[in-house]
Amino acid sequence: MSEPEGFASFCVDDMGMWQFVRSQRQFVRRQFVGRSLVIGFEQAPMSGIRLVLVSLVATLAHGFQLSSPLLRTATPPSVSRAFSRSFQPAFSARSPRTSTVRFSQSSKDLTMKVDLSTAKPEDVRVLVAGCTGYIGRFVTKELISRGYNVVAFSREKSGIGGKKSMDDVAKDFHGADVRFGDVTDMNSLRSVAFKDKVDVVVSCLASRTGGLQDSWDIDYQASKNCLDVLREQGGSHYVLLSAICVQKPLLEFQRAKLKLEADIMEQQDVSYSIVRPTAFFKSLAGQVNLVKNGSPYVMFGDGEVCKANAISEADLAIVLADCITDKSRWNQVLPVGGPGKPVTPLEQSKILFELFDLEPKYIKVPVAVFDAIIALLDGIAFFFPSFKDKAEFARIGRYYATEDMVGPSYGTTTLREFFQEVSEKGLQGQELGDQAVFNIKGE
Repeated sequence: MSEPEGFASFCVDDMGMWQFVRSQRQFVRRQFVGRSLVIGFEQAPMSGIRLVLVSLVATLAHGFQLSSPLLRTATPPSVSRAFSRSFQPAFSARSPRTSTVRFSQSSKDLTMKVDLSTAKPEDVRVLVAGCTGYIGRFVTKELISRGYNVVAFSREKSGIGGKKSMDDVAKDFHGADVRFGDVTDMNSLRSVAFKDKVDVVVSCLASRTGGLQDSWDIDYQASKNCLDVLREQGGSHYVLLSAICVQKPLLEFQRAKLKLEADIMEQQDVSYSIVRPTAFFKSLAGQVNLVKNGSPYVMFGDGEVCKANAISEADLAIVLADCITDKSRWNQVLPVGGPGKPVTPLEQSKILFELFDLEPKYIKVPVAVFDAIIALLDGIAFFFPSFKDKAEFARIGRYYATEDMVGPSYGTTTLREFFQEVSEKGLQGQELGDQAVFNIKGE
């Protein structure tokens, strides 16, 4: 059958590539198809001018899809999930991998395989992915202390810089079934992590660098792999450690986390709890030793921006563990902050100077320094793509130097108590990743 003349559609896919498609559909349409924006026109055979006009309309529509402020705000569960899926990567790395999943229960069957609210902990197998990370380590130990049948799944070389061996991890998690494999490999997950039926997954996975591709490989795909295998096995509940900052997604790892959250909320095979903590104490501890040794406190701007009510690792671990049995937290997105009012960097510095009985002294860095660095790295990345990650790291630094991190209060440990403890006992276990502005050596 011959195609009718005069109808054409332009498809702009998620990588910004154009496709010109002829269609037999005889109507004007503008719709999202999968991850692509499709605009169709029914009209007389196109002249060159009309073709240019069609291209212009499609370009403007695609630009709105990527840049509209409406698409850069938080998407609560009550908002259409189709809208949530409009968050897409803004760089030219490969698309997230997909995998074949064999689901063992109907998508409409919400019956819990185990009644987690009443089951004995020893009868519930909980898999912790990202167990050797900063929060994952505390979550794993909290679950062990509660008597759960805990599977701690780790890389063979884990920790910052891969410094932890398999023996180190096994010793750290006495009382858990410690297994080693690769969360990015579905075969490794099926044959090792999930070799015995798992009831609950707690994913504490996060990209260590925040790099463009690493964000999609870990923050999205690795956690999604764990979700898929849990659904495949007919598991019960999925707990995700996300982040409060996804409410204003300007960074690639935030977009990756939002895409994962949307996928979790869209499926109906397992219940879920998505926990979005504000900030961790360790992220505010980078200057403790500097101030203690007499150095000035470094802050951006006037020190009155980016206030946060950070939460301790132990308190956050309790929140995550409670999500397993607390029905009020099932199928919910939960912002979580620490106790007390949010504290600005200037107020944080005053706590430190008081603890060490020192006269306050400061180095104030203009936020515009970040803007200049980002512009320079973006310019270099135009000619040398390997610099794209470096530009993203600079954007991450600016984000955390300027954006508030505030959420509902949970827990009991205050920031002052944390600073008091580390000033006396040191910062062992509070080490930051390689991209930290003020690094911690655990001294």
